[in-house]
Formats: sequence, structure tokens, C-alpha cells
Amino acid sequence: MKHTLLSAFFVAALAAPALATDYMIMAPAAPGGGWDSTARSMQEVMQAEGIAGSVQVQNVPGAGGTVGLAQFASTASGDPSQLIVGGYVMVGAILTNSSPVTLADVTPIARLTGEAEGIAVSASSPIQTIGELVEMMKADPGSVSWAGGSAGGVDHITVGLLAKAAGIDPTKINYVAFSGGGEALAAILGNQVAYTCQSETPVDRAVRAANKRRVAMGSEPGMGSFVRKPKGMHWSTYWRHMDMIESADDIANLAFINFARRKYPGFVTDIEC
Repeated sequence: MKHTLLSAFFVAALAAPALATDYMIMAPAAPGGGWDSTARSMQEVMQAEGIAGSVQVQNVPGAGGTVGLAQFASTASGDPSQLIVGGYVMVGAILTNSSPVTLADVTPIARLTGEAEGIAVSASSPIQTIGELVEMMKADPGSVSWAGGSAGGVDHITVGLLAKAAGIDPTKINYVAFSGGGEALAAILGNQVAYTCQSETPVDRAVRAANKRRVAMGSEPGMGSFVRKPKGMHWSTYWRHMDMIESADDIANLAFINFARRKYPGFVTDIEC
């Protein structure tokens, strides 16, 4: 099962096509989630590239982004310095919450990201496969608590589609909605909920793919672990796998370095990025 999360920039529907010296980007969710991360990434890029002298990020969580959408539509009309991040989650939330303000009240100007939906459990969970999870849901749907984004969003819909595919009444699902991915992650790590349905970042995908190759070749998972050539494998095949593993490690390393540089401006490394 694969769904795509989209993040995009919107402007108020009547905004004039002009550049601004300073910008305000609204993330209609709590800090730590995808929309917040997207807004802050754009904040950094716009300032670093000299697009704007100052870019501020404003978090307005609530009701799958519709609280922020309503505030944005009512206050930012005609102001080219105001931007809001949104996506598929907001589409479902508008319907679920019967929002009087819709995406027809804003104008999309850029598609920024697309991510796969993933289902994860705490490392201490006894569930190891999707089959085991489905069997637990069949036995007692309400006993399985799910963490994800706002009600009616992509995470919620994904859980419902999984239940429907397994022959389970989607209305019986125990879904716990959070305003941001950071809150959902904290809930599952604190064992407040059993499973989380969240988007998977390119770094997560790269590391997971690299570790899968390491294990398949008889080595231990983990960045930097030595991978011996399995007996009987051609050297050309071995080096092809190693190139993929090293590329994934590079993606993860650069992500860490960029994070450290943002968090600690004086961070110095010999690795170029």
C-alpha cells in the first residue's frame, strides 16, 4: 500500500504577483511535523539565497490545517509576503471538519515534496510484520491504537484503507490524531500508542534500503559496517551493491551534517556538502 503526501506553497487567492523583502510562512500544524519542517527548510533556503532578508515561520495548529487556512485566507489576501504550506492532509480535513474555507480560497504556487506513507512500531513492540499487525486488528480493532496526523488526513485515510483491505470495519479503528509529526513520534516512543502512520523521508528510505542490502549480504545493519563479499557472488554484483550502500550512507551523512550546521552554526567538518 503506497500513498503520497504532498507539500506545497499557497498564497492568498487575490495576492498580487510581486516579490517581497520579508516573508511570513505559515505552517498550519504544530512544530516538528512535515509542514513545519518544509516551512523551516524554505526559510533557510530563501535567506541563504538572498531571496528575502527576513523569513519568519508561524505555527497555527488545529483541525488538519483548516484553522491556519481560515486565518491565512482572512488576513493575507493581497499580501505577496504571506505564504502557507499545505497538502493532501488538508484536503481530507476540509471535508471532515466541514470547513467554510477551502483550497479554492488560496492559489497554489509550487509543489515542493512527495513522500511515501509508512507504518512503524516501537522497537520494543512484539509485532514484527504487517501480517501480525493485521491479525491483531482483526481480533480486536479497538485494541490497536494508531498515531498520525489530523483526523481526515492522509495518515487517517491510510489506516482506514488498510483496515478495509483486511475486511475490518474502518469505523472501528482507534485512531489518535496529533497536530504534528513530532507529537505523534513522541507518543509512540513513550508507548502512549502502539503504531504510527507517518511519511518516510528520503533519508529514512535510503538508510532502510542500505541496511536491507547489508543484511541480505550477510552483514550487520548500521551505517559504516563492513560488508564482506558473499561466497559465490560475482565481484561486479558486489561492487554494484556496495555503490548503492555507500550512496545511501552519503545521503544520511550529509543530512546529519546539514542538521548540525543549522543547529550549531560553528560546526566544522571535513566532509563537503
